[in-house]
Amino acid sequence: MRSRWNDAEAATLSGLDLLVYASRLIGAETSLVVWGGGNTSIKTREHDHRGREIDVLRVKGSGSDLKSIQRKDFPGVRMDDILALLPRDDMGDQEMVSYLAHGLLDPGGVRPSIETLLHGFVSAHAVVHTHADAIVSLTNNDRARETLTDVYGKDVIPLDYRRPGFKISRDVADTIRGHPEAKALVLAKHGTICWAATIREAYEATIELITRAEDAIRERRRGRQVFGPPRVRVLEPAERRASALALAPKLRGQLGRRTRVVMTFDDAAPVLEFVSSPEAPALSQIGPATPDHTIYTKRLPAYVQTDGDPAKLAADVSAGVDRFVEDYTRYFESQRQEGAALTDPFPRVVLVPGLGMFTAGKDKRTAGIVDDIYHHTIDVIGNAAAFGRYASLSAKDAYDVEYWPLELYKLTLAPPDKELARRVALVTGGGSGIGKAVAKKLAAEGAHVVVTDLDVAGANAVANDVIKAVGAGRALGLGMDVTDEGSVRAAFEESVLAYGGIDIIVSNAGIAHGASVADMRLEDWERSFAVNARGHFLVAREAMRVLIAQGLGGALVFVATKNVMSPGKDFSAYSASKAAEAQLAKVLALEGAPHGIRSNIVNPDAVFQDSKLWSEEIRRERAAAQGIAVEQLEDFYRKRNLLAARILPEDVAEAVLFLASDRSAKTTGCTLTVDGGVKDAFPR
Repeated sequence: MRSRWNDAEAATLSGLDLLVYASRLIGAETSLVVWGGGNTSIKTREHDHRGREIDVLRVKGSGSDLKSIQRKDFPGVRMDDILALLPRDDMGDQEMVSYLAHGLLDPGGVRPSIETLLHGFVSAHAVVHTHADAIVSLTNNDRARETLTDVYGKDVIPLDYRRPGFKISRDVADTIRGHPEAKALVLAKHGTICWAATIREAYEATIELITRAEDAIRERRRGRQVFGPPRVRVLEPAERRASALALAPKLRGQLGRRTRVVMTFDDAAPVLEFVSSPEAPALSQIGPATPDHTIYTKRLPAYVQTDGDPAKLAADVSAGVDRFVEDYTRYFESQRQEGAALTDPFPRVVLVPGLGMFTAGKDKRTAGIVDDIYHHTIDVIGNAAAFGRYASLSAKDAYDVEYWPLELYKLTLAPPDKELARRVALVTGGGSGIGKAVAKKLAAEGAHVVVTDLDVAGANAVANDVIKAVGAGRALGLGMDVTDEGSVRAAFEESVLAYGGIDIIVSNAGIAHGASVADMRLEDWERSFAVNARGHFLVAREAMRVLIAQGLGGALVFVATKNVMSPGKDFSAYSASKAAEAQLAKVLALEGAPHGIRSNIVNPDAVFQDSKLWSEEIRRERAAAQGIAVEQLEDFYRKRNLLAARILPEDVAEAVLFLASDRSAKTTGCTLTVDGGVKDAFPR
């Protein structure tokens, strides 16, 4: 590992700004810290609320991420309050957190790290704590002490594992004072602590320490195969894709029995090598690489026992998950402490020999973090085996982290889930107009959104807007021609691979063509039915297959038109084809009901804003049919509804949200009008 320190960049920085700079350098190294891991700090002189100059510890705040950390993420804690605790032998976690809250320089700010006292008890100006894969590889084996001595000699102090809190902070401080010659401290199964007179020196000491570990690993692994040849046949890429597509919705349904999840699939070479190896059944069940991993991944993954036969894979995976739930429940009960309640018993990581790995989380970002963490775990397991047998936390230690009251308390501080959190919505015709408004509305209410459109650039633009508004991973833009069976299937496949499945389908794509029946060309009639009837069928068919496989219910929302109820003169192709769409939606209400799948219809009218349906040609044709000038068209439609209201895409999006959400959980086969009140189009 090489230092990323740049003298030119750092020259103009000092104090807290320099700490932010160094922290981001650490966060940029994926093998140094996973998301949310690691801690950095400096001690400064600052003024308190009375203007007095005092000693202050600036330490990373709880829940912040080093790669994107900012000044505000380093709360200041008064050093006199920290040092006042040195005479104590112990302190409860909740008492410690409460105490540190009173020691904040700015009360009510970001909560300081649980390892604040560890940083404060070390007298050096700067402290850097990381969970580098290379270091954890040295400590997570049954020859850890001997290995550390071989690699570092007396430069590094080894310290046995202890959960973060007051006692480990005292242990670290006492150990460092007893070994003044040491340059760093290595915590068993937890990482390194480096200290120095400047943050640069502490950072570069960390880099040097890790480089020595990497060199030792490289030397030990030279010429060795890490995990051995595969135990089962690794499927070819096309077979893996087909199997993952078939498995994902079923697995998502199984993992989401209590609370829905978003999933990712990963068949990268290191994952395939590990999960398919003869050692994987045993190694995967030893434990996490670090305690921090447990918060995201649970103590263990679900390892699927399979002989690699694709025909039996679904049953094998289902049995593997059921076995995990039984084992996890047993593990919880064996370690259970008073007041603890069993959380989600389903796995976050599912390892499938010959296929790859599925990871699950509350959203795409979290599922991605779980995936990233298990990649690190695989690296650590492989590297640790170069020095001895892989070792991890005991079941008790893992339980103490996973069910740590402070971690559970942090969950209570999180804002409640939004209405459509953990759900995936696919919107057709999402690049403009109604579809665009629907995609943004559903995303704002917590959904992950797949934006599809014949216009790929338009779909991507809307997806990018969603991501900017609500966060990375929350939207996917795809091209889709709803008239083409292959195109529709491909879009659904990409959605399943991206998120694990789908919960909401908004079938919105449509076209309009105006002409009298006498003047209608056959190709225009057939094109209208291709988009407005066949398109909805193809989308609905793929949706039903995924929804039924998941077994979680779902919502289909069809954006039809006022013309279903009240057809327009010289608008036969549009009116007839949209009526076919509406009838399809009602049949789907009948067929979907036994599976908990609802199907409903929204009938808008005259939505002009940002609409590709209302082309200049259609505007001219509809104006001619009504005997008015083109420039009078929008006002004509507004005045003809009872409320004399202009209908906007956002108005339709509100209706779609209602029908897509649990607000309408007992509504199916319904038609909801968003037309300002056109009496001829009243549902009846």
